[in-house]
Amino acid sequence: MQIYFDVFLIIFLYFLFGYSHTILSSKKIKSFIKEKFGNLIAFYRLSYNIISIFLLVLILKYAPHPDITIYDLQSPYDFLILIPQFLGLIGFFWSLNYLCVSELIGIRQIKRWFRNEYDIEDLDEKTTLNIRGPYKFVRHPIYFFSILFLISRPTMDLFYLITFVCAVIYFYIGSIYEERKLVDEYGELYTQYQSIVPRILPLKIFKPYKIEKSI
Repeated sequence: MQIYFDVFLIIFLYFLFGYSHTILSSKKIKSFIKEKFGNLIAFYRLSYNIISIFLLVLILKYAPHPDITIYDLQSPYDFLILIPQFLGLIGFFWSLNYLCVSELIGIRQIKRWFRNEYDIEDLDEKTTLNIRGPYKFVRHPIYFFSILFLISRPTMDLFYLITFVCAVIYFYIGSIYEERKLVDEYGELYTQYQSIVPRILPLKIFKPYKIEKSI
């Protein structure tokens, strides 16, 4: 019975993390913070990221870790599986190259606040629609390469397997919420992009999106 309780608790903790992460990123919460704290919204994105990392570290450290090994690859397979993991890592940074990382982290918003070069809307995160590079093949390449990196593991225990499955579910659900915002912001251009380019898996790798631009 202990193993079932441990599995339930791990899943529940990841559910709470994903739920809080989604709620905190919602327009309703951002609007509330703007109304109550005004231009301090500039610090929201960085605080959001710090809180998310802190909660994730707590789960990884204090959640149950059942002593059950799913598989343990032997040589040379333990080495070969590091190849797709390395490709996942390279792809992750390739995808980030097409985004404004300092905006994602929340640093640029704080810089704008210190320079007093803004109206209050400029202090929130500014999105960019990228349809170049890896974004021609999948709408969420960061998620795809993260999945590739996480699954390419020489040793898999039960805790890590649950973590991986929860991460994949979170990526998919998170992409739905992200795309709702992008449709609101970019309208027909994004819906056209959605109709041509797969969400996470590069199922049309030989038919990349043709438009070479960012907005």
